[in-house]
Amino acid sequence: MKKEKQDFIAQHGVSRVKKDDARIAPDALLVNESESPLAWLARRKDAGGRPMIDAAQFAAGERLRADFTRAAMTPRVGANFSSPVAHSRRGGGDSGAHFSDLVIAAKERLNLALDAVGPEFSGLLLDVCCFLKGLETVEHERGWPRRTSKIVLGLALDRLARHYGLAAKITGKRSPLRSWQAEDARPTMDAYRD
Repeated sequence: MKKEKQDFIAQHGVSRVKKDDARIAPDALLVNESESPLAWLARRKDAGGRPMIDAAQFAAGERLRADFTRAAMTPRVGANFSSPVAHSRRGGGDSGAHFSDLVIAAKERLNLALDAVGPEFSGLLLDVCCFLKGLETVEHERGWPRRTSKIVLGLALDRLARHYGLAAKITGKRSPLRSWQAEDARPTMDAYRD
C-alpha cells in the first residue's frame, strides 16, 4: 500500500478495503466504517450476544447505499467545476443527457429497491443507509419513542434483503409434522367437489 493511502487511512479513522468494488475503480476501495450506522449496528451485540443486524441485513443496506452513491444522489457540499458551463447552471440543467448509463442504471435499481420495501420503510432506509443519520436522530426527527428505530430498521432491512435475494440462514430444530387424521386415513377430493 502506498504511503499516501496509509496516511489517508490514519487520518480518517477505521477503514477497510471493499473487495466487491475492486472492478469499479481502485480509488473507490476505501470505506470508512465509522461513518455508517449499519456498520456500528453490525459490530454491536444485543443481550443474547448476537449482532444487532445480521450479515444479510448489513449487505442489503450497503448495497442500497452503493446504488445511492453511484446514482449521484448525495447532496453537494461545494461547487461542481467538472460540469460544463453550457448548461443553464453548473451541475444543473433540465437535460439528462450529461448522465452516464451507470448513473441512470443505479437510479433505476435504487427506485426498484425503494418501491419493493414500500413507503413505510423507504424513508427510514434512505435516512440511515444513504444519508447516514444515527438512530437517535431518526427517532427525534420522526417523533418515535426511544429504541424503536432499531426494530423498525430491522424490519426494513429484512424486506430490503428479501428484495435483493439475500437471505439469512434460518437455524433451529424443526418440529415434526402433525396430522389430525387417523394413521390409516387417506385424504379424498370428494369434500372439495360441488
